[in-house]
Amino acid sequence: MVVCAALVYGLDQLTKWWVVSTMTEGQITPVLPPLLSWRFIRNPGAAFSIGTDYTWVFTIIMVLVSIVLVLQVRRVASRLWATALGLVLGGALGNLTDRLFREPSFGQGQVVDFVALPNFAIFNVADSAVVSGVVLIVILTLRGVAMDGTRDAGAAEDDASPGEGADHDR
Repeated sequence: MVVCAALVYGLDQLTKWWVVSTMTEGQITPVLPPLLSWRFIRNPGAAFSIGTDYTWVFTIIMVLVSIVLVLQVRRVASRLWATALGLVLGGALGNLTDRLFREPSFGQGQVVDFVALPNFAIFNVADSAVVSGVVLIVILTLRGVAMDGTRDAGAAEDDASPGEGADHDR
């Protein structure tokens, strides 16, 4: 979990440093037209720029999420759970770093976003990691996989192949 979080955090901060040092705010650079471009913006809000006047709230939420995830490290024995939680932790810490240390002020900094897809939000590596981690958490939970790697007996029955036990449905 810690390794995954560190990799996500490092990649997020490295890409944001690259964007800030090589692009001007508002600049659009086609990468794979028309599917992907880099578009440098600073986002004071959450996803889709929601809550731009409440940046400090997002900072507090990210601090709390990060603390809760760090406290889970010892409970995680499953590699998939470690990956999922590491993705969320690394992403939360990446955007938290922006909130704490970027302009306009401590705790209210704007997050650097740059990945632009057509008709979608502009996001960054941290955002991608958080979403991927949450999707993996949902899948693991639905499949009944506990953080220690054990499986819920009910979920194991649900995962049985269609041929198994099909006679009782007739």
